[in-house]
Amino acid sequence: MTKQTSDQSTSKKQNKSKPSSDLEKLVGHETYTTWVQMLKTLVPHGRTHRLAVVVAGMLQYAYEQCNLKKNADNPLCKIFENAIESGDESNDDLLDVVKAFFQDADVEYERVNSRGNGYSIAEESLREFSTWEFMPWE
Repeated sequence: MTKQTSDQSTSKKQNKSKPSSDLEKLVGHETYTTWVQMLKTLVPHGRTHRLAVVVAGMLQYAYEQCNLKKNADNPLCKIFENAIESGDESNDDLLDVVKAFFQDADVEYERVNSRGNGYSIAEESLREFSTWEFMPWE
């Protein structure tokens, strides 16, 4: 019975980390590992408005990798396309990817400001990603 519980626990972890493993496959192990280390280092003391741009840049790089023939079958490419086409900064599928990314780095993406209001670095990152090409001065 203990073995079965262990197997079920492993299975749940594998299912939960799938979005981040798709991200790792898309950008490559070395890049993904570097990004995880960056989050571990920067998030604990970083400012959300700065961290969100860094993570959005990582997402933009990952999206660009979808244009490479070897990545055409990666499920994240469809998620990125849907997010770009809809212009929706609250894309749940992409949000799950970003949350799994933060979990892999073992850092919190939810925060509370001095007034007690909660906010999310993950959600702010998606907002930055969705407006990546937006330049109102042009």
